[in-house]
Amino acid sequence: MLQSGAYLAAEKKAAIAAVLTASRLCQSVFKTLVSSETVLKGDKSPVTVADFGAQSLVNRALQRHFPNDAIVGEEDAADLHADAALRDRVLALVNANSGEAAVTGHEMCNFIDLGSSAGGSVGRFWTLDPIDGTKGFLRGEQYAVCLALIVDGKVELGVLGCPNLPVDLSKPDGERGSLFVATRNGGAYQRSFSSEILHKINTTNADKASSTKFCESVEAGHSSQSDAANIAGLLGITQQSIRMDSQCKYGIVSRGDAGIYLRVPVSDAYEEKIWDHAGGSLIVEESGGVVTDIEGKPLDFGVGRTLKNNKGVIAAGKLIHAEVLAAVQKGLGR
Repeated sequence: MLQSGAYLAAEKKAAIAAVLTASRLCQSVFKTLVSSETVLKGDKSPVTVADFGAQSLVNRALQRHFPNDAIVGEEDAADLHADAALRDRVLALVNANSGEAAVTGHEMCNFIDLGSSAGGSVGRFWTLDPIDGTKGFLRGEQYAVCLALIVDGKVELGVLGCPNLPVDLSKPDGERGSLFVATRNGGAYQRSFSSEILHKINTTNADKASSTKFCESVEAGHSSQSDAANIAGLLGITQQSIRMDSQCKYGIVSRGDAGIYLRVPVSDAYEEKIWDHAGGSLIVEESGGVVTDIEGKPLDFGVGRTLKNNKGVIAAGKLIHAEVLAAVQKGLGR
């Protein structure tokens, strides 16, 4: 049953505004601090500055609008407390991009440290990844600002800001800056950074996996690319995979650019972080897709800061998810 448009309306409005503000800070950092020399030297300081700045801006907005809500954030301010020069760099960017009254370094660090909640299965909390896809950010490719609201262990609202993602993937030189938003039972939508008009999106309606394509991580350390290639062979998929960093992959699947997002565990011991999947998984589900782990279990966001009850992720159109799941289990010998 569809929720009315008023469901979580205040939360959705605040989350979209916060994600856009944080995304624009990240764009500012890239323009002013990232150079080809930076990338060649493996200097991660620009993404560190953007990470801290984005988390500060989003947490400040959440505290202002929803002061009783906890936050599970990826970052804490320990490095900023220890490094005054770094703190001052972040502070200058935060105050230049917030659109609000300037804050002190101490206040900024306090906003960042609001993200220390342990999560859990009871009550409301937000989960934030201020820059998902740090290497993509440094390459000038795909990254995302990811925010989600979890209530009693279920994701109820998801917002992804994807500053470098083309609004229309078939026009790679066209407008960039895609924002995805979904509320539970309310559908999934996309808008550009430059327009407030929301467009409903849907996953692929293909009924055979062989007619679709994968969307995969660029980094082999995040998901087993050899296993994915084997699984693609089992499914008869011949189209080249779309490779990109971050939860942009969920956005790509949710609007039908790819049929399948597969994250195959590289280690049995690895636990996915909730902020890497909360918003994106809801957006795919609300656009008509199905998201499970590689055992076919729903993702469990109510057991802390990780998905400790799950292994891997399969996001796909609803007509092909079962076929993909069977191939994954066969390919991994499960």
